[in-house]
Amino acid sequence: MQFKRLSIPEVIVIAPPKYIDSRGFFSETYNENSMKKMGIDTPFVQDNQSLSRNKGVVRGLHCQISPYIQGKLVRCPKGAIWDVAVDARFGSPTYGKWVAAEISEENWSQIWIPPGFLHGFVTLTENTEVQYKCTSFYNKASERAVIWNCHRLNIPWPINHAEILLSEKDKTAPSFDETKKWF
Repeated sequence: MQFKRLSIPEVIVIAPPKYIDSRGFFSETYNENSMKKMGIDTPFVQDNQSLSRNKGVVRGLHCQISPYIQGKLVRCPKGAIWDVAVDARFGSPTYGKWVAAEISEENWSQIWIPPGFLHGFVTLTENTEVQYKCTSFYNKASERAVIWNCHRLNIPWPINHAEILLSEKDKTAPSFDETKKWF
């Protein structure tokens, strides 16, 4: 596995090897020992998967607060996403900063989103599937969201805003300023 720390070093893009032959391919997409060497030393307790039928689906920006704070290991086995992590750890030197990476079927990358970060993505293709491992169980009472196009964050989503498709929850999420109370 190859690991690349982004400009917020706790967020890591991971490129698992992919062995291709005439039958198809094989890939080891998770290895606890390799993850521990990079400082990702936490058990995963839940796996989630989503399908977005359309290009332009934005899911996020989401997180969970204590006692169900989640880290996520995100992969995109079908299609492509532009994945965003926002540091919501109040007092952190990178608080309010974001990083992003394209995660796709083609580049076969994954991204580690640590606990205390908001997470979101936009689909770049139709029929995009996203899978992610979580370090804590989903808990509705601990769930929080920030509006995807918050002016304070100024994230340059790589898609025409007229094409954006959102859930009702994501349409009405508050601004980033609310996060000062979360972590």
